Amino acid sequence: MPIHVDSDFLRYIIQRQLQPGDRLPTLVELSQEMGVSISKVREDLAVARTLGLVQIKPRTGIQVQGYDFAPTATLSVLYALGLDQTCFHDFAQLRKHIELSFWHEAVVQLMPEDIDALRRLVVQARDKLNRIPVAVPFQEHRQLHLTFFKHLQNAFVQGILEAYWVAYEAFGLALYADLSYHREVWDYHERMVECLARGDVEGSYRAMADHMALLRYSPDIIEFAAERGSSTYQPFE
Repeated sequence: MPIHVDSDFLRYIIQRQLQPGDRLPTLVELSQEMGVSISKVREDLAVARTLGLVQIKPRTGIQVQGYDFAPTATLSVLYALGLDQTCFHDFAQLRKHIELSFWHEAVVQLMPEDIDALRRLVVQARDKLNRIPVAVPFQEHRQLHLTFFKHLQNAFVQGILEAYWVAYEAFGLALYADLSYHREVWDYHERMVECLARGDVEGSYRAMADHMALLRYSPDIIEFAAERGSSTYQPFE
């Protein structure tokens, strides 16, 4: 069944069944083939580029990209947070339910090298938390959760999870928790990883659920973070 897309440029790609890596004609040629003005092609192209659907490179021109929901989800979430930062609580709840719902499907696909990588992230995070001064292991936290779901073949789930971590970093919410909280979070992370290393998927799920129950994303905390901004309140490096 034909799908209507309100973009001459995107319809052009869909109708020709162009694949990732395929090159598109020049703007002038596209304008002629599509029967629209060059300015309209530029406008549609700018939107497609922002959404990660195409890329423009010197000497190679316009190329189709593989579908990735993350740019669209990220742009939309950051816009929503710009309007009302307390809505991060709702987005965090969505992320929580998505991770729990897809947990079993995702983690059974993890390979031994993935488990090794997860263990290294736990070690790196604990090292940061034991330093003086303490460093918040944000990148390790992000990478750990994304690694759990790295083999899941669902572009929409992947896009939402990627967008969540961009929003989380933009807020700097990790900066508004005390050291004991961070250490407790990583205790749960270690439990999750070690359960998976033993093949105990149900145990890893219970640890994940307990971990999610621990997270402090109440609207009051989010409003507190929004009022101060991550650049003005940094108890940790």
